[in-house]
Amino acid sequence: MEEQQHTERKSKVARLREHASVSVLARAMSNVFRPSYFPMLGFALLLMFTYLSQLPWQFKAVMLAMVYLFTIFLPAIGVYAFRRIKRLNVHQLTLQHNRLVPYVLHIICYGMLLRFLYSIHAPVFMGGIIVISLLVQCVCTVVTLWWKVSMHSAGVGAIMGALVAYSSIFHFNPVWWLCLALLVSGAVNSSRMYLRQHTLWQVLGGTLIGFACGLVGLFI
Repeated sequence: MEEQQHTERKSKVARLREHASVSVLARAMSNVFRPSYFPMLGFALLLMFTYLSQLPWQFKAVMLAMVYLFTIFLPAIGVYAFRRIKRLNVHQLTLQHNRLVPYVLHIICYGMLLRFLYSIHAPVFMGGIIVISLLVQCVCTVVTLWWKVSMHSAGVGAIMGALVAYSSIFHFNPVWWLCLALLVSGAVNSSRMYLRQHTLWQVLGGTLIGFACGLVGLFI
């Protein structure tokens, strides 16, 4: 009897450890693939793999710094201030009725960046990254008034749609890039569901919204 209880305790401890390990991995996936990081990634790829790679490094550094400022730093400061004012913890911020203000803060910052890009006459395909991001956020903001949708899933979906759109401009085969994006999408969506932040339909809905915005946003 004691041996059986000891075995059960060991099994329970093993399950708890496994759950903790998977939770850490899922949180890491959610943190690494935040939607706000994707514009930075997109600009970095354009500056490395297009004719923009011929530009001076100083210009590249300034562009990446501006993208970081308006898509990551300023929105993070705004969301932090909102949390402090409302006295919200991280979990409360993910609730549907608390998501509207962070979305609006991101939209304002992205709009300011887009205005900056237009003022320096940046190539249309550079501004297209921000247009796609703005379109995703605007659609998700409207949808979230009635239904909680996954912004993480929408971000990865937008990458897949943008890959198809950019392949028609730069005439490259996007198949392998799409395969990689699909793997990332599956991992991110699974992480969001494992952490119980979203349901299956919410991550699928977010992916479809993002893909559609990424596909058409470049040509708006």
